[in-house]
Amino acid sequence: MNFTVSCHDRTKYYQLREFGPNRDICAPCGLSLRNRLRSFPRLAEPLSNHPGSPCVGRVNIGKFISKENILSHQDEIKPYETDGLTAYKQKPLIVILPETTKEVSKVLSYCNKNNIKVVPRGAGTGLSGGALPLADCVLLSLGKFNKILEIDFKNRCVVAQTGVTNLAITQAVQDNNFYYAPDPSSQIACSIGGNVAENSGGIHSLKYGTTTNNILGLKVVLMDGTITKIGGKVFDSPGYDLLGLMTGSEGLLCVITEVTAKILRRPDTIKAALLGFPTIEDSGNCVGEIIAEGIIPAGMEIMDKALIQATEKFSKAGYPLDAEAMMIVELDGTDSDVTELLKKIAEIGKKNNCTTVKISNSEEERLKFWSGRKAAFPACATLAPDYFCMDGTIPRGKLAEVLREITRLSKEYNLPVANAFHAGDGNLHPLILYDANDQQSLEKAEKFGADILKYCVKVGGVLTGEHGVGIEKRELMCEMFNQNDIQQQLDIKIALDPSSLLNPGKVYPILRKCAEQGRIHVHGACLLYTSPSPRDLSTSRMPSSA
Repeated sequence: MNFTVSCHDRTKYYQLREFGPNRDICAPCGLSLRNRLRSFPRLAEPLSNHPGSPCVGRVNIGKFISKENILSHQDEIKPYETDGLTAYKQKPLIVILPETTKEVSKVLSYCNKNNIKVVPRGAGTGLSGGALPLADCVLLSLGKFNKILEIDFKNRCVVAQTGVTNLAITQAVQDNNFYYAPDPSSQIACSIGGNVAENSGGIHSLKYGTTTNNILGLKVVLMDGTITKIGGKVFDSPGYDLLGLMTGSEGLLCVITEVTAKILRRPDTIKAALLGFPTIEDSGNCVGEIIAEGIIPAGMEIMDKALIQATEKFSKAGYPLDAEAMMIVELDGTDSDVTELLKKIAEIGKKNNCTTVKISNSEEERLKFWSGRKAAFPACATLAPDYFCMDGTIPRGKLAEVLREITRLSKEYNLPVANAFHAGDGNLHPLILYDANDQQSLEKAEKFGADILKYCVKVGGVLTGEHGVGIEKRELMCEMFNQNDIQQQLDIKIALDPSSLLNPGKVYPILRKCAEQGRIHVHGACLLYTSPSPRDLSTSRMPSSA
């Protein structure tokens, strides 16, 4: 039986060819027929009817995974159709919930031998579409890996399964005056394994670094089923830095099952200052001067007026509603050092036209200051039906310039934007407000976000600080990397996953061999398309010049 795959408006990107049910549309790059047919569902019968479909393998998977941990009913798999980037949805073929590393190994080995795609998933709080399923994939959910295996105060570390939440690590050790430093806004829900996959940061990354600076070891499973340990309980391990390689790899290189996380002794004194400014540029200039003075706060955050007002309604944190921008600066250390540095920060703030200065006088008040910032994203629900949370990083000295450009773009696209920043390390989180029910609004929001990230790169920054690339930024990778750069990264991917079965269609927009054969559009010496994802079904994401 043969199928004719018509490309309709995509004929400029794909050649018209006929294929049998088990043939590849492009053998050199491994794009499967099933993946191609998913983009043109009217032209083929359901995938489950095809020989070799992962559905057929379910019985075999059931030999080493209990049946209650294999989900296939439409109602069962619906909660897995999206991650934190809810604009794009796609149900997987099946969902598997393993309970042990050995089960993960058996699933991956089976899928590798049978050429079945696998998408790993933690808590699903990611904001770049990194855990978005494919229609013909096995979604591997690590939600049952939820145990803390060891607490080692002598070596100041915790060994936790990958599904343990970020906050749970701190809660497990706080009675002994320890804590885990990285604290993303979703820390109550996000998993430590997902934090490693995305190299998550948070409010305190300015002083204590992101996830890569706070983990010591990993247990991982490669696509062929190989189980290996990387690092351990010591700070430096001999050999290549495989720990650094796996951190931030977004599920493309391995499946993480255990994490050895570094814990820190809680400082003697922690206080926060809240500063209000008449313009957002003043707050940006204040950030630069604080750092220039040699002061390294534990955390330093900026919110603009739109977000101040939204979060104040949400959290009642006592924010200055008349300010155009607000900054929270947290310091920790000895009581005398913290007191002295807070005085200096207040002086720098006044020098930059600060109109409000509040210093926390208790732990309760300090946490109150942060409660609004932690609630910033959900508070945006009061401003618009939906939002895109962007994630770019810039040099601190360019903060005021980038803020002006975001304001200009907001007017150009006629979409409001609320801004929250990890200001101390230049990590921006503009929240583009739109209505997902309006296709034009969604498309404008996508273009608006892309322009922000392009400008971040233009001023010397990068595409992402802590949210990852996923599918959201994959077409923008060419803004940062040339063909050789991306090919080097792909070579590592292929070395560990030769068939590209692990989380395919994420991060990399290129498949060079296809371009060489005229099957993919080339723009600026970089390829702009890979296997279709759910975001591509409604409209092409190609540049208008394509």
